[in-house]
Amino acid sequence: MQHDIPDDVNGDVLRRLVADGDNLSVPRTIDFQIIIPDEKSATRFAEVVSSKFDSVKIKLFEEGKPGLAWDVTASRMMHPDHKEITEVEMFLEDAAAPFGGENDGWGCFSID
Repeated sequence: MQHDIPDDVNGDVLRRLVADGDNLSVPRTIDFQIIIPDEKSATRFAEVVSSKFDSVKIKLFEEGKPGLAWDVTASRMMHPDHKEITEVEMFLEDAAAPFGGENDGWGCFSID
């Protein structure tokens, strides 16, 4: 399966998971982080995307980029599949743009 993973940032993360012994065929909760300038915009963004995710949480992100102080974590149970992860990131990036937000990556726990 490793040779089927595209050569990009998401592919790099998936290859690291495989190298660490992860079984990518097992679904798990994947957390997608989006950073937003202010609490009001973060709350409105979360309302827009909440129906597409299992949970959406907002918190002050003290170590964020200047001007992007709020972290919205949208979580979904899914397979760690390159195509699906990339599609979710693109959806979130498009949804965050009107609120001044941007994608800040994704993560999940490794499963043996």
